[in-house]
Amino acid sequence: MTIHTTRRTLLGAALATPALLAGTARAQSAWPGGQPITLIIPFAPGGPTDAVGRMLAEAMTRDLGVNVVAQNVGGAGGTIGVNRVAQARPDGHTILLHNIGMATAPTLYRRLPYNPLTAFEMLGLVTATPMVWLTRPDFPAANFGEMLRLIREGGERINLGNAGLGSASQLCGTLLQASLGTRFTAVSFAGSGPIYPELMAGRLDIYCDQTTSAIPFIQSNQIKALAVTTSAPLPAVPGVPTAVQGGLAGFEVAIWHGLYAPAGTPKPVQDRLNAALRFALADARVVERMTGLGSPPEPVARQNGEVHRAHLAAEIERWRPVLVAAGQFAD
Repeated sequence: MTIHTTRRTLLGAALATPALLAGTARAQSAWPGGQPITLIIPFAPGGPTDAVGRMLAEAMTRDLGVNVVAQNVGGAGGTIGVNRVAQARPDGHTILLHNIGMATAPTLYRRLPYNPLTAFEMLGLVTATPMVWLTRPDFPAANFGEMLRLIREGGERINLGNAGLGSASQLCGTLLQASLGTRFTAVSFAGSGPIYPELMAGRLDIYCDQTTSAIPFIQSNQIKALAVTTSAPLPAVPGVPTAVQGGLAGFEVAIWHGLYAPAGTPKPVQDRLNAALRFALADARVVERMTGLGSPPEPVARQNGEVHRAHLAAEIERWRPVLVAAGQFAD
């Protein structure tokens, strides 16, 4: 009897081990102190970075066991929110989601109050979002090639919207101007949210935005989509060719996003935040939502700090000559 009882006890323990270990691992992975984490999004609500950030915050909350609260701190092309994180206590309770603007700010802002490569710990790349060229519904171009022809014939007569100096839309427009050797009449807004009503009402001619914001308006036929900025067409916007197919060789732009913590954040805290990031980007709901917006998560191999840091350094060097040649600075 004793032998059978002992065997049953051991068998029960063996069967329970995976669940017990999982529970123990989850308990050990809980966020120290149980305090909420503030995820700073350095732009106004409703934009593409905001959409990515809120998806990320929701999924990371499930993994960390504490609330990850998305907070919008806009202004000055994102630099106000970024600087707030640079100056935050490096304990992991204030983190940052930022886009390609982290790489362009050192050129656009000649008195930038932080150095992107030294003021932060890189936690991993999140997603690389394609962009799409959009026009008002009655714009007299049926395709991207016709849009380019109209621009070449009189670019200054065409209004090009952007979400502010240094925004993804402004960078996309700057590249197009450089590629065509012409100028537009730029109309700047405080974020991407106010641009769509102007575009739909016909008061704005063209706009280049990230697919995460543009797709709902494209699907509802409220605006026209003429080209995507990827090397191949996007399943998320069927029937829309690439800019290269439309006649603009080499025009490829992806607005990447990365997650950051203040410099000096302890390595174990960085590792735990990275684990939560990887958990979020593997979550089926996040993958489905991001992919549906044309912006799937970065591959696992790019979801780490080392790759993130190297990518940021390379992007700073890539964009510097383009922005210097454009001659537009924020200060």
